[in-house]
Amino acid sequence: MRRVAVTGIGVVTCTGVGVESMWESLVQGRSGITPITHFDATDYPTRFAGYVHDFDPSSVVDPKESRRMSRFQQFAMVAADEAMRDAGLESVPEPLASRSGVIVGSGIGGLSTMEEQCAVLAQRGPGRISPFLVPMMIVDLAAGHISIKYGLKGINYAPVSACATGNHALGEAFEAIRRGDADLVVAGGFDAGVTPLGVAGFCAARALSTRNDDPQAASRPWSASRDGFVIAEGGAILVLEEWDQAKARGARIRAEIVGYGASADAYHITAPAPDGAGARSAMSSALQKAGLTPADVDYINAHGTSTPVGDVAETNAIKGVFGQDVPLVSSTKSMMGHMLGGAGAAEAAVCVLAIERGVVPPTINLTDPDPECDLDYVALTARETTVSVAMSNSFGFGGHNATLIFARP
Repeated sequence: MRRVAVTGIGVVTCTGVGVESMWESLVQGRSGITPITHFDATDYPTRFAGYVHDFDPSSVVDPKESRRMSRFQQFAMVAADEAMRDAGLESVPEPLASRSGVIVGSGIGGLSTMEEQCAVLAQRGPGRISPFLVPMMIVDLAAGHISIKYGLKGINYAPVSACATGNHALGEAFEAIRRGDADLVVAGGFDAGVTPLGVAGFCAARALSTRNDDPQAASRPWSASRDGFVIAEGGAILVLEEWDQAKARGARIRAEIVGYGASADAYHITAPAPDGAGARSAMSSALQKAGLTPADVDYINAHGTSTPVGDVAETNAIKGVFGQDVPLVSSTKSMMGHMLGGAGAAEAAVCVLAIERGVVPPTINLTDPDPECDLDYVALTARETTVSVAMSNSFGFGGHNATLIFARP
């Protein structure tokens, strides 16, 4: 099996658009959660979210084309531009283009477009529906737009696995390169679910925090007072590349992706298995594929959503895999919120940066630990330490589990 390098990163999150902006916020422990102001949330049980304010894709996408993209697709294009420039691949010549692919997913796709066009249908009839409704709505068009912009003619599709989408996209890209189906894959995940219908839906499911009096303290993984996750938008792109090819063209190798595990809980449509069996399976599979032992892992970027059931289940799963060798664990969702299908990709970028820079971002708001959650979660402030191997967990509605492992190159 061939080795796989990470040669480029691009991010769009509520804590910053661009890698450096996001990273500075995370290591300083700054939350990007704010009250919802772009629509009237007065009657909503939850009135805050991780919204990407002042987002402007015009430097990357022609304004006319941008109007034909939904928000999650615009996020993908901006992050892909940063990642490809970071990888030194503003253009991709043949024959590499024919061996280069895109695997970029989304949990819910163009939700805002669907909402807007449903209103048009109800108020003005079918003749006034936009001809761009379908390409703006469907999940695979983020991958399609990236492929078209860079002329990438290889493998191209979009996984959908709720909040595990980003990790599945990166994991499948890793596997495609390892087995020889591609030499380069642009991979990641994005969502833009902070919409009237998106927020209302998660409120109806009673999944969101209702700490409206203090939004920046609402995402509090492993706290006794946690009361649900904080919905956010954004995601990330990683450029994955066959190791020898990356070396030959003089690329900067930021990290090596060495393991990927995926599993299903087969338990419940929204709740995780309480004993964390599915999560344990994904973590164990990733370790086995990487040829590593639990003691080799220095840091886990946890799924850590701040839900009453999920945080305990993940803690149990980590203990089940690592025993007495539990590494540092933190949840950057405490600052970035939960980006749904984009979460795993952004958190994979965090793992790469932690390896590069020797800093583990904190879990903020962890002032009242739950006795059932008793690991070292790097509470409140970032910690400088050597990180040679980092693991990223993502779990989604439907019982989907995906784990990635990154190593110092």
